Amino acid sequence: MNRRRTTAIGVLLMVLGTALVLWWALRPPPLDERRAAFKSVGFDQLSGWSDDGQHLALQAFLRSCSRLEELAPNLPVGPVEFGTAVRDWLEPCATAGRIRVDDPAEARLFFETEFEPVAVMRGGETEGLFTGYYEPIFEGSRQRIGRFNIPLYGRPVDLVTANLSEFGPEWSGIQLVGRLDDGKLKPFDTRAAIESGELADRAQPIMWLRSAVDAFFLHIQGAGRVRLNDGTETRVGYAANNGHPYTAIGKELVKLGALPEDGVSMQSIRRWLEANPREAQGVMFANDRYIFFREIEGDGPLGAGQVVLTPGRSLAVDTTLVPLHLPVWLETSLPLEEEESKGLTLRRLMIAQDTGAAIQGLVRGDIFWGSGSLAAEIAGQMSAVGRYYLLLPRGTREKVLAAATGTN
Repeated sequence: MNRRRTTAIGVLLMVLGTALVLWWALRPPPLDERRAAFKSVGFDQLSGWSDDGQHLALQAFLRSCSRLEELAPNLPVGPVEFGTAVRDWLEPCATAGRIRVDDPAEARLFFETEFEPVAVMRGGETEGLFTGYYEPIFEGSRQRIGRFNIPLYGRPVDLVTANLSEFGPEWSGIQLVGRLDDGKLKPFDTRAAIESGELADRAQPIMWLRSAVDAFFLHIQGAGRVRLNDGTETRVGYAANNGHPYTAIGKELVKLGALPEDGVSMQSIRRWLEANPREAQGVMFANDRYIFFREIEGDGPLGAGQVVLTPGRSLAVDTTLVPLHLPVWLETSLPLEEEESKGLTLRRLMIAQDTGAAIQGLVRGDIFWGSGSLAAEIAGQMSAVGRYYLLLPRGTREKVLAAATGTN
């Protein structure tokens, strides 16, 4: 027994040692360099605030409340340094449950009463990039049969994740992913290695798609619907990732001269991959990141906040800097190609309910547009400059401002 215990402790120390070495190499910038500059503003400074249908955001917020009410009151909401905890949200959530969800004016008054807006700035910049994503629909099968030969893998048995915030608040938001090999923690396989058969029996396919390009775009979106060859339909969602950084292959295609710099969209990338099958695999391999899936029963898709996303009202953010479940007032523009729609403003209240590997930075967001052809069109083209304001639970603004300046 003592020998087994000694061996187990030794393995644990090796794992932790490897994790700390890798964290040191991949650690984020020091907190002082990542801090936001927040400025108190009034709702009258939010452009278009009185014209929005905030009742639609209220419906999304209520979904977040259902999750928040399950958590311990003292648990931080977002990064520890942000300064809010679940207890700060309980009163707004209780009030939200008494609001008529079909009344825009009543919903607007609720947010004005229960929250305080702050403008966001980092390094003197108030603007950032806003993109879109959606829930794709692909054809698939539960068995490998005929043209259905591209696997969607479930979580591998040897995949290990380490939430480093459990070892100290200074590592908040940092997660390490790898695999155990003879008691040592090593980086997990890349996309190229996985698709070349390196997983072997370490992961089992949960279903099969007919197209490698379909599978690649499902990996980028992180969730989707699958119309099965037996006539039924199901949902798949994110289960885990291989820990490698995300690489946007649009940039790779620009480097190759395959696409012009101003002509990169989800649609143009897909067209190129499908028209160039011999080169497509090598281009997709440039993105080392790989997603593992699980089948989802019921409504979806689920975001990182573990709530069902609301089309046009759920926003993916960098959760190392911005808390999930936070209301966010967004000011940007729509990307529709029609001449009369170019530059059409988008001013609306969103709820931070998701994240993604490509969503990095304080003023950065990814709008969930739902499913279907219009959602795919908007999401695929969207790449707009914009800004947002964070709505903080009333009574927490000074605390958050102090945390941002390091004076608390």
